[in-house]
Amino acid sequence: MGYSAAAPDAWDVSFEGRSDSLLSSDQCVIKAQHYFIKGLIEIPVIGSDEVFSWGVWVSLSRDNFSRAADMWNTPGREDEKPYFGWLTTELPVYSPGTTNLKTNAHTRPVGRRPYIELEPTDHPLAVEQRTGIGLDRVREIAEAVLHGDGEGR
Repeated sequence: MGYSAAAPDAWDVSFEGRSDSLLSSDQCVIKAQHYFIKGLIEIPVIGSDEVFSWGVWVSLSRDNFSRAADMWNTPGREDEKPYFGWLTTELPVYSPGTTNLKTNAHTRPVGRRPYIELEPTDHPLAVEQRTGIGLDRVREIAEAVLHGDGEGR
């Protein structure tokens, strides 16, 4: 259960092929100035052992991005301290918007996307991450994303 963004919101197809820009399934660099990793915001589904996941992009500082990239295929990387970042994926079912929410990216074992922990604010996405959502909300999100109405809440 989940949905995923292919690139950070700041990515533009005009960056493709530039020597100072890169977009892979896990990492992104824009003009050698902006650095991103992809991770998962996981939301417990109440009454289930499942989680709903948003595949999102988080901007990191140059130093944190370099460290994360250096450790990307290193066993034990999950012992790294979390990397502070800013959410750079606008999730259409939330109001106010989700861009620039504060996050911590927690690396996990090699082969698993980082876990993105939102700052515990009263933003609806942060509240859902802390408290979980019911199956009705999962259906509501699915309908909004699949049918593109983007209204959600």
